Amino acid sequence: MRFETTVQRPVEITGVGLHSGVPVSLRILPAPPSTGIVFLRTDLQHFSIPASYRFVAKVSYATSLMRQGVLISTTEHLLSSLHSMGIDNAFIEIDNLEVPILDGSGQPFVEMIERAGIKTHRRRRRYLRVRRPVSVEGNGKRITILPADSFRLTCDVFFDHPMVGRQVLELEVSPENYATQLAPARTFGFQHELDQMRNMGLIRGATLDSAVCFDHTVVLNPGGLRFRDECCRHKALDLIGDLALIGKPLLGHVIAERAGHAMHVALVSKIMSDPSLYELLNLDQIASRAVEALVS
Repeated sequence: MRFETTVQRPVEITGVGLHSGVPVSLRILPAPPSTGIVFLRTDLQHFSIPASYRFVAKVSYATSLMRQGVLISTTEHLLSSLHSMGIDNAFIEIDNLEVPILDGSGQPFVEMIERAGIKTHRRRRRYLRVRRPVSVEGNGKRITILPADSFRLTCDVFFDHPMVGRQVLELEVSPENYATQLAPARTFGFQHELDQMRNMGLIRGATLDSAVCFDHTVVLNPGGLRFRDECCRHKALDLIGDLALIGKPLLGHVIAERAGHAMHVALVSKIMSDPSLYELLNLDQIASRAVEALVS
């Protein structure tokens, strides 16, 4: 995309929070150029929280943002969908502390964006292109981003369950690929972990309508899985949502090996803490660099 975008018209949806279980209404509204994605807590006089790595508060079982003590939780599915569908600027009105989980995937948010339509601004879109490899690793997990002229993912996960095991996905992220290959993939969990998570105050809003649940041998959801490797695809969806906290469309090849929210956000922070690791370019500059590389 050559120019920045926003949504054409407001769209809204209602649901419950995955972890809080609270009812919540959410609206996506148009925003001016260079706004980025900004949450507005309508129950708190439209208090604003930009969707930025600068405001990350918690990254255990979801990615939460906080500014001046005001929280927005479980942001990753919505941010993943906005980023992948090419929405640069939007206000997100929300009347409670957690983004609704809906069916546990990004598909309802993609459908919202399609209903809203996309409006093109006149301001040139600037991409963040990684200039050299950057990695974060620990405890047998690693995430790396390599220089590339597109946004590509390699996602490698392992869960000790007969229906999951090791899964690997490689994908170039585009609106079309995201809508068909990643957005329908749902969040998931394992039955033997449910009591522990509820005792931690988590998954109060989870049902088989909003998450995939595995018992020791099978999936409990009546409709089964949407993809054979749905777990890996959902992890890729989450990864994009966390990378969206950079605040710019990303150019690079991200390789995630058993990484989670904390490691995703650590990679974002590492990139943004060192301006020598990246450059901000519009499409004309990217094309010019490509020509220079060919000539040289």
